[in-house]
Amino acid sequence: MSFKSVLQGMKGELGSISRRGFDVKFGRSRSQRVVQDNLVKVDAMKQSCWANMPPELLRDVLMRIEASEDTWPPRKHVVSCAGVCRNWREIVKEIVKSPEFSGKLTFPISLKQPGPRDFVLQCFIKRNRSNQTYYLYLGLNQASTDDGKFLLAARKCRRPTCTDYIISLNSEDVSKGSSTYVGKLRSNFLGTKFTIYDAQPPSSGAKVTKSRSTRLVNMKQVSPRVPAGNYPVAHISYELNVLGSRGPRRMQCVMDAIPARSIEPGGAAPTPTEFVHSSVDMFPSLPFFRSKSTRIESFQPEPPSGQSEGLLVLRNKAPRWHEQLQCWCLNFNGRVTVASVKNFQLVASPENGAAGQEHENVILQFGKVGKDVFTMDYQYPISAFQAFAICLSSFDTKIACE
Repeated sequence: MSFKSVLQGMKGELGSISRRGFDVKFGRSRSQRVVQDNLVKVDAMKQSCWANMPPELLRDVLMRIEASEDTWPPRKHVVSCAGVCRNWREIVKEIVKSPEFSGKLTFPISLKQPGPRDFVLQCFIKRNRSNQTYYLYLGLNQASTDDGKFLLAARKCRRPTCTDYIISLNSEDVSKGSSTYVGKLRSNFLGTKFTIYDAQPPSSGAKVTKSRSTRLVNMKQVSPRVPAGNYPVAHISYELNVLGSRGPRRMQCVMDAIPARSIEPGGAAPTPTEFVHSSVDMFPSLPFFRSKSTRIESFQPEPPSGQSEGLLVLRNKAPRWHEQLQCWCLNFNGRVTVASVKNFQLVASPENGAAGQEHENVILQFGKVGKDVFTMDYQYPISAFQAFAICLSSFDTKIACE
């Protein structure tokens, strides 16, 4: 039975329920109509083949749907199944594995989970220069979004002393006040150091950063002044480039939330299973009035070398000079077609204990393929959110490096 026929069957049953309820509304009091409507609905659900479907059969149907849909847009059927009812949702959540094991991005939480171990997930970024917005898509077609699935959006916000990139799940509402806000990237004044903040704790014991930019979630809620946290999950630094735009950039990423042993055989990286909703108990209430000295959020510097021990450190792979082309070159395996100072490949630093071919495994690569189109390929142990934020740092203007 196809998924289309399943939905048609459910639609017909829901239609019969509404028609029966309409037939009994006339000629009775309001209480009688309510009782009769409830009886009709209960009777209809009892007769429904979906309500009486054995759990083993339901699980088998959902497993077949999950196994048959590998790519988008057909994979949206798996998400639709999770929205049918609570029983379906629980079974689908059990069946659908994290990207680390399945290599698929299904639910929004997948964007915060580490990528696959054995291969890279191929994505691309589109830049809109007019409104300083960046869009991340999952797909192979860099020229159109028809074959890709929208994942994340980011908007550039210039401030007097820094630059913020607000990251959201919604392409239309990219703001800190949105319920789809997932994090941000903040740079220093020179554009040489960046900090990636997550709106929810990446792991147990994560510490929230107190700042003026702590957002207010969903102003229509009963308790509107409920902030979400700014948890630093990575620090990015660019070294001084004496050759300016003629030479390659040198960058380093310290992943605060990922241990260095995660890249070793048997290692594990933090894998969140659901989004944490803000509550009054989780965060202190914000005062209505603040002193001037507390209204400026201080930039979080890169952790000292002593504090970064045991954390995953990524460095850009050094390019080689091509004598015939007279330029710096890297092997992007056909995924990058336009030369740009923004192009880079990140590998695990030798400081993590990797040696030989191990640390040559590219964890994230980013490169230009068109005027405002860039490819982004990433894999375990970083997530799509972390990879996207790292790539956004390459777009920012770097006064001291170029």
